[in-house]
Amino acid sequence: MSEVRVVLVTVPDEACGLELARSLVGESLAACANLVPGLRSIFRWQGRIEDQAELLLILKTQARLVPPLTARVKELHPYEVPEVLSLAVDGGLNEYLNWVAAETGG
Repeated sequence: MSEVRVVLVTVPDEACGLELARSLVGESLAACANLVPGLRSIFRWQGRIEDQAELLLILKTQARLVPPLTARVKELHPYEVPEVLSLAVDGGLNEYLNWVAAETGG
């Protein structure tokens, strides 16, 4: 199995997503980030049903970097409890997986 992880983070707007993406890639915590607009999130928060427009940040990193990446997201994110989900990658193009590893410190 690959050591590459896909990390999903929802953000309230494009400015927040760009700041997070640039910080995480710039600090080599992620090899790349995709910002996907058009997300609508419905969730329960503090006893109320919320319905908000959001964007999805898709990050590619290594398993060993998920804890520091998560800590950095928590530090930079405006939400009290940001969504940060790490998904294992069980395969993919070897050259791409190697690139992710190289861009995040091998």
